[in-house]
Amino acid sequence: MSAKNFISKPDIKISVKQTFNLDSDMEVSAFSKKNEYVPQIDPDYKFDRDTTLAILAGFAFNKRVLIQGYHGTGKSTHIEQIAARLNWPCIRVNLDSHISRIDLIGKDSIVLKEGKQVTEFKEGILPWSIQNPVALVFDEYDAGRPDVMFVIQRVLESDGSFTLLDKNKVLNQHDFFRMFATTNTIGLGDTSGLYHGTQQINQGQMDRWNIVSTLNYLPFDKELEIILAKNKSLNSKDGKEKAGNMIKVADLTRKGFINGDISTLMSPRTVLHWAENTNIFKDLGYAFRITFLNKCDEIEKKIISEYYQRCFGEELPESSINVKI
Repeated sequence: MSAKNFISKPDIKISVKQTFNLDSDMEVSAFSKKNEYVPQIDPDYKFDRDTTLAILAGFAFNKRVLIQGYHGTGKSTHIEQIAARLNWPCIRVNLDSHISRIDLIGKDSIVLKEGKQVTEFKEGILPWSIQNPVALVFDEYDAGRPDVMFVIQRVLESDGSFTLLDKNKVLNQHDFFRMFATTNTIGLGDTSGLYHGTQQINQGQMDRWNIVSTLNYLPFDKELEIILAKNKSLNSKDGKEKAGNMIKVADLTRKGFINGDISTLMSPRTVLHWAENTNIFKDLGYAFRITFLNKCDEIEKKIISEYYQRCFGEELPESSINVKI
């Protein structure tokens, strides 16, 4: 990774009211130019007010912001889309079980110099990020290995330095380095049965996050707004009714999960995929099967089919024919 295209600090101010259409007088520093690490803007993106303000505070005041919530609610994309509008370089790292300390810190590598093989230390993503005006986002933060989490803990404090033992070097954080994370649980491990593989997070580490925002399933009207923004073909009277019924099915799966009737639920992301697949296959029932029903436990499929029938007033077909692509 290279820092040659970085502007060293934000050089403009933007209005939160104008840019994010939120009722706030906050102004946030931003960059006038993009570089290769700035995400692409999604012009149809719909921002949640509380989550957006929390993330903006992280950018504006150098606060460490943790976004917690169910899967598919747009936690990571909220951070990315805010960074995109600030022209703020943004790097996402998924903390799955394969990410090691070496991946974060760096390692010795053999390189060619003047025709000779020499050993040279290559910095990992963490030391590179903290030395640049970068928003570093750790996805699946509650799935990180304990040894990796302790490496991250060193830089959670905004003025915390980072010691590279391999180079006998102390790195100070760039004034405009920012850190965010997304997590399904709140540091207490998997209490719902949805997120196997998540870990309990050291409470000393949790305490270092300045702001914790929760982004869970949106009210019906907001979710409908997102579905329609992403699927222009549904912007008609019949289309809106169909999209509304799709969200009602999703809501029944969420209530069914909470009540212990089923073990899988539909996230807003799943509803989006359902709408997209319906547009591809021109068959609502077939799209529902391949998007969600086929992921469910065989015993629970009858309950979920009843949800479909209740919302659409017709039984879910056993199979679909004449699917045209």
